[in-house]
Amino acid sequence: MTGPVKCGTAAALRAIVRGGGRALVWRGALAAALVCGIGLLPWLSRTDPALTVLKARSAESDPTPEALRTVREQLGLEEGPLPLLGRWLGGVLRGDAGRSWVSGGEVLPSVVQALGVSLSLMAGALVVAAGTAGAVCARTLWLGSRRRLGERKPGGTSASVLAALPEFLLASVLASVVGVQLGWLPALGWYGPQWMVLPSLALGLPAGAVLGRMLDDLLPGAFAEPWTLAATARGIPRRSVARQALLRCVPGVLPNLGLFVVGLTGGAVAVEQIYDIPGLGRLALLASLAQDLPVLQTGTLALVLVATIAGAAARLATRPLIGPALRDGVLHSLHRPAPPAPRTLPLLYGALLAAVIGLGLSRDPLALDTGSRLRAPSPTHLFGTDALGRDVLARIAHGALTTLGVAVAVSAAALVVGVLLGLLPRLSAPLADTVNAVPPVLAALLVTAIAGSGPWTPALAVAAVAWSPLAAHTSALLRQERATTHLTATRALGAGGWYLLRRGLLPAVLPPVARHGLLRLPGVALALAALGFLGLGSQPPSPEWGLLLAENQPYAERAPWAVLAPAAVLALLGALAVTATGGVRVPRLRRPAGARRSGLHQRPAETGQSAAAPPCAPVLTHPAD
Repeated sequence: MTGPVKCGTAAALRAIVRGGGRALVWRGALAAALVCGIGLLPWLSRTDPALTVLKARSAESDPTPEALRTVREQLGLEEGPLPLLGRWLGGVLRGDAGRSWVSGGEVLPSVVQALGVSLSLMAGALVVAAGTAGAVCARTLWLGSRRRLGERKPGGTSASVLAALPEFLLASVLASVVGVQLGWLPALGWYGPQWMVLPSLALGLPAGAVLGRMLDDLLPGAFAEPWTLAATARGIPRRSVARQALLRCVPGVLPNLGLFVVGLTGGAVAVEQIYDIPGLGRLALLASLAQDLPVLQTGTLALVLVATIAGAAARLATRPLIGPALRDGVLHSLHRPAPPAPRTLPLLYGALLAAVIGLGLSRDPLALDTGSRLRAPSPTHLFGTDALGRDVLARIAHGALTTLGVAVAVSAAALVVGVLLGLLPRLSAPLADTVNAVPPVLAALLVTAIAGSGPWTPALAVAAVAWSPLAAHTSALLRQERATTHLTATRALGAGGWYLLRRGLLPAVLPPVARHGLLRLPGVALALAALGFLGLGSQPPSPEWGLLLAENQPYAERAPWAVLAPAAVLALLGALAVTATGGVRVPRLRRPAGARRSGLHQRPAETGQSAAAPPCAPVLTHPAD
């Protein structure tokens, strides 16, 4: 027995090494392509890096030919991008990332220090996100532990509104109200734990709302599994049942949690700018604007390493959380078809949004009235006026025509690409980690350098990164659904791969991923509009919603309506998107009349009976039946 066992173990190890080797090669190729693209950024964008660096060193410098020639000689720009990239890579392998083109200081110590700050901020934001996610799904946990999920009503409006609020708006409100007016916490700088509270809240609240909604979507399926009834019958405390149900659902959102970790580390540019935090996101932003390639390349490489570690940790934690059931294919499906949600709330929110747009379309969004600057809401200006006397309602309504249309198109494309790539996890997981490691500013600059500046540049930039959380969600659900008992039985009866995908996997995976995509619709709309500040999309005086928020942000204390009005409309869009997800469900198959009369196909969650099948029930049932 010893020989065969050793041979089998060796074969398994070789298979693991081969699979891991291919994944490492793929990740390495993606990281190399990203770093090379950054190294070619000035030349791809057809700008003179010497001029950009000279202006970054001193804005008053006169860009004479002699000054530009001196900068080119100092940096070695005349040799071209490839020799520069080769020297930087050689130095990184020796532990030397070179010197900054702007400040002249060593790159590696500054990147390590900024990374430490960002990781500390990320840890604080994760604590806030965990508390927010727990609050979002607390009612479902309470009802499920008492087997009273029949009383659970479709909701999540408050979570959707919180998820739709932009991080920089939350950061500004917290800084001005809590930090300045009330003086409870410091609102500027980075000198100790007290300075972490406000930025952690600004980052963690929206992220926790998204994660909480995803968990709340999976919890009813976990409480319908047979073990919950057995645990209740044996008198196990309800708190333990709720905790185990939560742990059962955590693997489904772990990959997205890994993406949040990277996004909170390198993507918190706006929050770091508002609170003057010397983090990695802000460092990457300044380096990208100044075309300081050594700093930008090193910072991006650090983010890719963080993304790789976070993604690997999330995937490795899935197996111990689920246990051997994942290996043996004896999991129960978390997909539980439910009756369509009431349409009252979506109709109400849709009517309010349509009314706001309809009332403002008849007004001129560009009409200036300097005598009515920052006027409060009145019958003449229902939402007040901005700093130039323009009607805020008119600008919101006219901005909705382009913002919402492009946001819906980008969200639909991201959903399709995310689902398709999520079905191929070995291909998409390293790609999603690498894409998610790129800060939004840098992603926009890369897309602009490759595709050029135009009306569709913001859409391409957002679509290039918007698919990654949906692909991660698809892969996580797919991995668990493949190990369910009904799919194992169907496979044993001779069903092919296409049948399993069409009748077993997609009906279980698509509804929660589609709801996730709708939850991210307001964020896509905001990201599209915000890119206008980079010169990559619409420019002032365009009434894009993101531009409205940023333009009126300096006047938030004097004229809060100028900021709250577009923020409220954005939150209304988030509430509409989430409450409309009740219709995003695969239609249930029509059951035979005899089966309906006998009630054999009723699910335990509908009847309140035991999840174990009665002796006369069919052995093989589809989760949608």
